[in-house]
Amino acid sequence: MTDSERALLVELRKYLLQLHKTLIDWQRADYERVRGRLQTTQLLNVMFNDPEFAWLRSMSGLIVRIDEALEVKPPKEPIESGPLVAAARDLIAPEAGSPYAQRYHAALQELPEAVLAHRHLVVLLKLQRPASNA
Repeated sequence: MTDSERALLVELRKYLLQLHKTLIDWQRADYERVRGRLQTTQLLNVMFNDPEFAWLRSMSGLIVRIDEALEVKPPKEPIESGPLVAAARDLIAPEAGSPYAQRYHAALQELPEAVLAHRHLVVLLKLQRPASNA
């Protein structure tokens, strides 16, 4: 992985974490309105196992994959940033009608913090797209 790819993944991770936290807090508030307050340890269990949080798992998984890629040190086989960047693009421009897209777009309608994090990701990823694909 080149220094520029590493820098891209660090920035991508930063903005994904901001967005992820905002979305988790939003989903948690919705969940707690119906089921009552969750302790932090309960929240982790619910995030991993409850269907209401399933839509966030692809973003959680991508953040983990980025963390793993950033931890790789030479001389191990180099990690390509391309698939991680592509996965991030898919998350911020989801397939219309999917459960993820429905919740994601609802969050963007309700949460200024989500809009801001989304915008940071769009700008960052747009800079990475070759001019021929823009």
